[in-house]
Amino acid sequence: MLRNALGKTFRFLGYTVQYGCIAHCAFEYLGGIVVCSGPSMEPTIQNSDIVFSENLSRHFYCIRKGDIVIVKSPNDPKSNICKRVIGLEGDKVCTSNPSDFLKSHSYVPKGHVWLEGDNLRNSTDSRYYGPVPYGLIRGRICLKIWPLNDFGFLRASPNGHRFLDD
Repeated sequence: MLRNALGKTFRFLGYTVQYGCIAHCAFEYLGGIVVCSGPSMEPTIQNSDIVFSENLSRHFYCIRKGDIVIVKSPNDPKSNICKRVIGLEGDKVCTSNPSDFLKSHSYVPKGHVWLEGDNLRNSTDSRYYGPVPYGLIRGRICLKIWPLNDFGFLRASPNGHRFLDD
């Protein structure tokens, strides 16, 4: 009787650990569901929108200009932020605000990306904290899931003029 109960308990624990490892690998390497908050990505992503973030792109260094990424916040490592990639390493980027009369430019250093929110007037991004190390990227958002009337792939940046091709 005791032997049977112990056998069932250990089998249950074994399955729990096994499925826990599978779930961890799926969320770490494949992707997951993310609830976005804050106004920095409006109008592309609204507060409380639910999106799917895939993680394979970051592992294979396939992040491109224009992609929307989930990143560990450079200011608060306990939180994640959602921003658009404006520049990759070696790219020339406009580092000033859109309302500034004199525009300033800089080059993105090796191993970094330049991130900005689509809502430039209400976004704390690389214009504030500088280039972000590539290693802080957690995943690339590829699909909006909720609200259902907005279901589908994300649209292009409303600030496409900020991408420089020098």
